[in-house]
Amino acid sequence: MAEPVHASPAHEEHHHEQSFWRKYIFSTDHKVIGVQYAVTGLAFLLFGFGLMMVMRWQLAYPDTPIPWLGSLLGENRVGANGSMLPDFYNELGAMHGTIMVFLGVVPLAVGGFGNFVMPLQLGAPDMAFPRINMISYWCLFMGGVTMFGSFFLPNGAAGNGWTSYSPLADTALNGQTAWLIGMIFLITSSLLGAINFITTAIQLRAPGMTWMRLPFFCWAQIVTAFLLLLAFPPLEAAGVLQLMDRVASTSFFIPEGLVIGGEVAEFSGGGSPLLWQHLFWFLAHPEVYVLILPAMGIVAEVIANNSRKPLWGYRSMVYSLIFLGFMSFIVWAHHMFITGMGSVMSTFFQTTTMIISIPSVIILSALFISLWGGSIRFNTAMLFALGFLPMFGIGGLTGLPLGLSAADIPLHDTYYVIGHFHYVVAPGTLFALFAGVYYWFPKVTGRKMNEFLGKLHFWPSLVFMNGVFFPMMIQGLNGVSRRLADGGITYDFAGEVAGLNRMMSVSAWCLAVAQIPFIINFFMSIRNGKKAGRNPWNSTTVEWLAPSPAPHGNFDQPIEVVRGPYEYSVPGSDKDYVPQAEPAST
Repeated sequence: MAEPVHASPAHEEHHHEQSFWRKYIFSTDHKVIGVQYAVTGLAFLLFGFGLMMVMRWQLAYPDTPIPWLGSLLGENRVGANGSMLPDFYNELGAMHGTIMVFLGVVPLAVGGFGNFVMPLQLGAPDMAFPRINMISYWCLFMGGVTMFGSFFLPNGAAGNGWTSYSPLADTALNGQTAWLIGMIFLITSSLLGAINFITTAIQLRAPGMTWMRLPFFCWAQIVTAFLLLLAFPPLEAAGVLQLMDRVASTSFFIPEGLVIGGEVAEFSGGGSPLLWQHLFWFLAHPEVYVLILPAMGIVAEVIANNSRKPLWGYRSMVYSLIFLGFMSFIVWAHHMFITGMGSVMSTFFQTTTMIISIPSVIILSALFISLWGGSIRFNTAMLFALGFLPMFGIGGLTGLPLGLSAADIPLHDTYYVIGHFHYVVAPGTLFALFAGVYYWFPKVTGRKMNEFLGKLHFWPSLVFMNGVFFPMMIQGLNGVSRRLADGGITYDFAGEVAGLNRMMSVSAWCLAVAQIPFIINFFMSIRNGKKAGRNPWNSTTVEWLAPSPAPHGNFDQPIEVVRGPYEYSVPGSDKDYVPQAEPAST
């Protein structure tokens, strides 16, 4: 293994001579690129959340004029009285899902935290391919601009669901073309990033950083990178094929005899709409773990640090993580039970779905057990990490019935599915990402975030997250379908639970208000937060040996790792933590 390359004084001097654009905009420094990813992800999370709040108005008050925005949206989006048209509701739903997953959570969890933290934890001076790293961010940026710009097309953005099923998406208006172009940019970004993460982890570990001395967060990012590298190419190919269906008169996903508007469409036919579903879900189920594995890595770091204990079952957690990544490639068709697959195939995918829950339970159980007997510090990062545990548990448990065809068929495309998925991603993944922001903010800025504002952010978020998503389970069990612009009030079976729409909408708006302390805290702390030293949390992992904020090249001293990542409360030690690279006492 090669020795890490540390920045020379000449290199440092050359770096400081760079222009503002080269240093902060088109930077090749992994820390700057990580911040770019994180800020972009947070901005799109806010935008996607805003789309959801407009949707919640329609669900709470169908056919009621949209306050403030109604007159600005145009006649193709709102009716004569200013109320939302169903097609606009579909547009918001499709773009909310796309933006939150591909432009919000993934850029923040993988691009942001992965880029900034992983090289530091490895003891590396940078990523293996700095220029490719820069290109990966700008591919993401171009994809984001394309997606955002599609709202200003004459017929609006894509409105075919975030899954873009054919043949609906093949025959939709121009917004779908922009969606496909944007996805090609976003997928290319993820592929470039994945190659970089894997190479960096293999080649640039500091001396002594063996595989079983890697922090759990690094393992999570490595497995995530393999998922991106192996699962995204089929969807990129599918996106190109669907784009050809739309602009080059091919028929990869268009069947013969397709009837549109009462007439047989003039397509060559012969395509398979089910082929799109297979290609999409072969990516989209590993994508669920792309969202959740970095979150698990963040939570593991925060819990170990704030319980002042080693992670319980570190090796079993690592092996479970690897097994989880492997199994995620052979469960995709549980999203397709209602497509008419035979009993043999459905049994196979039911079995693999039940099996994949086992490593998730092992990791979650290990995190709970790690708390036992700890001297727990209930700071804001720890509160969000603790909030992740039961919220992700609820998301996982409610997913088990959906892995069995007998239960999934009546629940498919109901609000139960929406509730299940959002418990995994919203109070699950997002809580973990907030924990990471509060935990590593001092390393990025050299200052801590305000604890009072942080707790003012956490507690209302915990309450209102459940107020938004738990009633969806009740609606789904009553058979209320998703993607109904009126919330299901025209169906008799939804009458008993339609009133929950208003409760969920009020909770969503209160959840938005609960994010204001975070926004204030974030920007206020950049300049006025309490100054933090190298290691404000008394942590053991290598990134805390670098100055805060870390300079170009990361470390001002050679790094050699001599022990595991979680040496907390070691018997006989004169302090309750022993850093990985601290020389062993004689």
